[in-house]
Amino acid sequence: MAAVEAGLRQPRHRLHRDNNRQAWKMSAYRVHNVQRIDTIPVISGAPMSHGGTGSAITIDNLTKTFPAPGSGKEFVVIQDVSLTVDEGKFVSLVGPSGCGKSTLLNVIAGIESYDSGSVTIHPKAGRTGAEPRIAYVFQSPRLLNWLTVENNIHFVLEAQKVPRQRWRELVAKKLEMVGLAGQERNYPLNLSGGMQQRVAIARALAIEPDILLMDEPFSHLDAITARKMRFDLMEILASAKPTILFVTHDLAEAVFLSDNIYMMSTKPARIFKRVAIDIARPRKPEDETILDLEKTLVRDFFSVVEAND
Repeated sequence: MAAVEAGLRQPRHRLHRDNNRQAWKMSAYRVHNVQRIDTIPVISGAPMSHGGTGSAITIDNLTKTFPAPGSGKEFVVIQDVSLTVDEGKFVSLVGPSGCGKSTLLNVIAGIESYDSGSVTIHPKAGRTGAEPRIAYVFQSPRLLNWLTVENNIHFVLEAQKVPRQRWRELVAKKLEMVGLAGQERNYPLNLSGGMQQRVAIARALAIEPDILLMDEPFSHLDAITARKMRFDLMEILASAKPTILFVTHDLAEAVFLSDNIYMMSTKPARIFKRVAIDIARPRKPEDETILDLEKTLVRDFFSVVEAND
């Protein structure tokens, strides 16, 4: 279940069954030996069939602390956070930079431990007991520059023990999905920033994830490329249909992309508002309904964030 990064053995989360909720639950006090390096995300878990409804992720009263440098004490990064991500939905976490959004995503992925509360990753309906597959798209592409595009994807497929006879089909299908058909033999440094991030998305989709975690994947792109990537992401996900948990500090981006938004304050991070985006798809960023909702949320957001400063 835990998303880990290449070059490391899988973190050994000890999983136990919650028989009442028919879910796998990670116990906060049993997360050990999780390390991080800046290479490729490799995702653990068994593939599952698409379908069904219900919750994909449930977080209940989660608290996370870090050591305070030089003091020997701890400071609270996330405090008593609770949220639910329903299966097949696009959910965004919105908050100011440094508020703990990425840390929360890392906890869900199994990269970070936590102090109290619970994180429950639910199997898809009809597949009780099967372990969901989680993919992670980071802020930067994290490609291996000495490998071709297809070999970057092969690296993850091999780590996941995907049968080698499926590799060519999966690479071709996912690169076509992200608009990079024909780039299999190219190298990352020959690609633009936007194209590299498309490769990162194709790499994540190649393992056919049940849950896709995305940590501000367009934040390093110029405004024109980022806008195009948002439209492309909507088309890609209409075909792939994983559950999405998306981190951003951009409310306009969140309103355009999401089914639900959780708004986070800081010092420490808390959820202070949940918003359902009941706007039909496909959407246009300039639609009056979207702009009006965005203005309302901006007012709500800054009234809380500025009060905490």
